[in-house]
Parts: sequence; C-alpha cells; structure tokens
Amino acid sequence: MIRFAGQWLLLDIEGTTSSIRFVYDEMFPYVRKHLDEFLDRHWGSEPLTKALDQMARDLGFPDHRDWLKMDDVAAAKACVRRQTLAWMDQDAKLTGLKALQGLVWESGFTSGQLRAHVYDDVPAALQRWKKMGVRVCIYSSGSVQAQCLFFRHTIHGDLLRYITAHFDTTTGDKKQASSYRAIVRHLNTEPTAMLFVSDVPAELDAAREAHLNTALCMRPGNKDPGVHDHPQIRTFFDIVLDPGYNERIVHGPGISVFRPDGFGYEPGL
Repeated sequence: MIRFAGQWLLLDIEGTTSSIRFVYDEMFPYVRKHLDEFLDRHWGSEPLTKALDQMARDLGFPDHRDWLKMDDVAAAKACVRRQTLAWMDQDAKLTGLKALQGLVWESGFTSGQLRAHVYDDVPAALQRWKKMGVRVCIYSSGSVQAQCLFFRHTIHGDLLRYITAHFDTTTGDKKQASSYRAIVRHLNTEPTAMLFVSDVPAELDAAREAHLNTALCMRPGNKDPGVHDHPQIRTFFDIVLDPGYNERIVHGPGISVFRPDGFGYEPGL
C-alpha cells in the first residue's frame, strides 16, 4: 500500500490503466488492417498532412513534400505505408507514427469497432480521486488525440471527464527527467506534489530524478520489471490518498517509510 498526500497523479496507460495485450492484440492490428483505406480516404486532408509532416521530421526531412518526392500518389501512399509498418514492427515511440495511428484509431473508436480496455479498478479510482480534488493526468507515448479517444470510448464508458491533462511524446521522451520537469512546469505545481505510476522502471527512474514520487504498477501480463527500488502497487486501490500523511511519522520496522514530501510506502500491507 502507498500513502500519498499530494494533489496530482500522473498515469501511464499500457500496463497501468490498461492491458498491454489490448494495445498489441487489438489497437495495432486495427491500424495494419485499415491503414490503406484511411490513406485513400483522407489523402490531402489537413490532419493527415500534419501527421505526415511530423513523420518526415522524424526521418530528418523538413516536411512530407521533401520526404515523398513523388508525383505518383499511389507510390507516395505505399511509401507511407512501408514506413508506418516498419516503425510499428520496431515498436517505435515516434511522434509522427503516434499521430498517424491516432487518426486511424479515431474511426475505430467512433464507429464502435474499438472499445478501450481499462482495468476494473480504474473507473472507481478515477471517480474517488476526482471527488477528493486530486487531479489526474495521463502521460503516454500515444498521441494526445489517441489518449482522448481511448478514455472516451472504454469498456466502462466515457472516463475522459476524470482526466485533467494529457501529455505525449511532444513533451519529451518518457525516459528523460527533462520531460517530467516540463510537465511539472506546465501544471504550475511542485514535483513532490505528484505521483507518477508506470509499469516501466526506466520511466520511473527518470521521474524520480525530476523529484516526482513514483510507483511501479504490477498488472497481470506485465513484463518482469527486474531489479528496481520503486514502491509497487497491483491495483489503484493500493494508492491511499491521505492529505494528513505528511504531518505524521509512522514508526515500526516494516511498517512505513516517511518522507517530508508527503509520500510513504507501507510494504507490509
């Protein structure tokens, strides 16, 4: 159990709010299946052009016109498809790829073909935290657009109203401390007032370097995290929000570790 006295929760998605398998077994295959159709239908549209411009920048080109130097539209689409699938095969966390995926997923979520998985404890936790005045934010490699679609269309209904802010790779790499400092500045708060929850120890290491509190989420099916020194939770019910916790020192071996930033870990509970 973790006791936390701060005002902000920053959550990862894959392996934290939601099953990793849903992303890899349903969302990614949806893009592979519907990418050609999407390119044919939306070629030349402003949202797609912006995504292609970002893909081009990720590849080192100024924009998509410099990247796709082709008069043949069919050849240009084929090039985009090849690059998209190659990056997906690499599980690349690139802003342009995530932007394009988000556009393709939009049709899936709005049509009802996709409904986002979230663990059963997530809706109740989000509701409870909102009632307590704690603000919840999302930080994921998926684009902000994709995050909003994800939480608006879940198997538990629309959960987007419980989320205050979203951050993606435009903020920075999740394994860099500078990204978490940028989030703290954006929210105009203090790092010690925020708890970051993720299933990736390297991300938690970066957040802790930026002086955020951290918790490793151990959901079913998550990868073995290996050696780490972050407090662990299995569900969001393991996070106890206690505004008075930073005013108390709890003594006793194996009971609690108190820190003046208001964060405590009770490994025996």
